[in-house]
Amino acid sequence: MLAARLPGILPPMTEPEALQAAAVQSLTRGFSIEQWKQRPYRAPHHTASSVALVGGGGTPRPGEISLAHGGVLFLDELPEFDRHVLEVLREPLESGRITISRAARQADFPARFQLIAAMNPCPCGYLGHPANKCRCTPDAIARYQGKLSGPLLDRIDLHVEVAALHHDALLDRSPAESSAVVRERVEQAYDRQLQRQGKPNYQLAVSEIERYCRTDGAGEQLLRQAMTRLNWSARAYHRVLKVARTIADLEGASNISSAAIAEAIQYRRGLGQQ
Repeated sequence: MLAARLPGILPPMTEPEALQAAAVQSLTRGFSIEQWKQRPYRAPHHTASSVALVGGGGTPRPGEISLAHGGVLFLDELPEFDRHVLEVLREPLESGRITISRAARQADFPARFQLIAAMNPCPCGYLGHPANKCRCTPDAIARYQGKLSGPLLDRIDLHVEVAALHHDALLDRSPAESSAVVRERVEQAYDRQLQRQGKPNYQLAVSEIERYCRTDGAGEQLLRQAMTRLNWSARAYHRVLKVARTIADLEGASNISSAAIAEAIQYRRGLGQQ
């Protein structure tokens, strides 16, 4: 449910973005005029093959990652996907494109999407549950979580544990914050990014990260401690800085505070580090 709501809080598509997304979708006859400037939402089943996900065929056609271009790709039950299928996501997550080569021809499709994935903490689903007891052995938990490779997890910026809701919270009818209100905040943060650097934070190059994602002394110290303790790669370090820059933009702050750095580090804690 949370993943399905995400397209509703994303910034509106620009004319070039909408044209590119419509062009890709039209290759599979999946575009209709009613979808114009609506961010795509794709949720393939975990039995999907690598061809279905990245595209292919005798005449190369776009797969789910290209059909989600400009929108959201949601992978539910992430460990149930074939590991080879998941590994093909690594390159397009970095480059935003996918190249399909065949003997007769080669095709290049855009694939810049927002990846959202969901999984249970263990095979039975009750690890850490406040009321139900987990029945899985430590080895079973390790095998289940080990289905996801380190390089793939390294490319996922936010690792968020969604705890089970108490019955009172489920039955509470109090009005909650609407997607329209959240989207207004997101649009304001997005506008700040465009005014500051001419592009969204996720597209910043390494040299641009050093220029636009500076933090104070306390934030630098937190980053050093986290890198040492969690054995981060250079990719993880730069991604944490971009997440912290986005947190500051959502708060309307011009500088990245140590609190924003600490929040970004907390989101980075992966499996086995909870």
